[in-house]
Amino acid sequence: MHRFSRSTFSCGLILWTCVLGHVIAQSHKAVVFMHGIFGSTKESTMLESFIKQVHPDTPFYSIALYQRFSSLVPMWKQVEAIKKEVEGIMSNHTNGIHLICFSQGGLICRGILSTTQHNVDTFIALSSPLAGQYGDTSYLRHFFPNFLKSELYRVLYTKTGQDISIGNYWKDPHHLENYQKYSNFLAPLNNDTYTPQINDYKKNFLRLSRIVLIGGPDDGVITPWESSHFAFYDTNEKVVEFEQQRYFLEDSFGLKTLFSEGKIKIYVIPGVQHVHWHSNRTVFNSAILPWLI
Repeated sequence: MHRFSRSTFSCGLILWTCVLGHVIAQSHKAVVFMHGIFGSTKESTMLESFIKQVHPDTPFYSIALYQRFSSLVPMWKQVEAIKKEVEGIMSNHTNGIHLICFSQGGLICRGILSTTQHNVDTFIALSSPLAGQYGDTSYLRHFFPNFLKSELYRVLYTKTGQDISIGNYWKDPHHLENYQKYSNFLAPLNNDTYTPQINDYKKNFLRLSRIVLIGGPDDGVITPWESSHFAFYDTNEKVVEFEQQRYFLEDSFGLKTLFSEGKIKIYVIPGVQHVHWHSNRTVFNSAILPWLI
């Protein structure tokens, strides 16, 4: 696991400038960016600029589907549509691609990676609620101003609640039976509830060469922020690290296998608010650029 102070980052650009002469002559894999909830292709503007400055030959694609309020559409519906676009990109880049997926977009990408025989080399999850979300944030208060997080299960763990994207990955640690019963996206992906597709999900997920998990304690939206590293709350709202999660111990979808093969890279980066992960140059230099190879 990589832990950084703010001063650590100043060395990142210098390091990669030194190796630029070696890597620039190589052909770099295409990068596909998936925006977050309420987001749009504008979220990728700075990231694309950073990449082009260092690797000018990199093909860059930003997914323009389900932007803004349409990002509230159920997750599987988004996955099916976005998957077709990503498959088209993959077919044009047979040497493989990299996925950079922000916030809710990380879960969209997980759905794609689990349901396609993809050629994704590196999956970079940028502050994504990979293990679920359980917290009062400005995003939630906008839509549920009269509900505390402890009460939202009454709304989200219903058939109607599953018609909202966030309901598909809301994980209330105090109502796990309801989560297992109603969550039709995160629960089957994590094998928290039985799905006959789990072996296919695992086989496809293991096609990855690398996973890069990026998050930090000052995020302010992803709750717990460690969910960006596949960790989550227990029933006492104490964070249990991902290595102790059931889906890791049982290797439900391949996470343990990838970890044992050294294919998971974890970055804990302080001082970055949620909306700034994709535009922060120090995050890019230290945690993203090294893997765009």
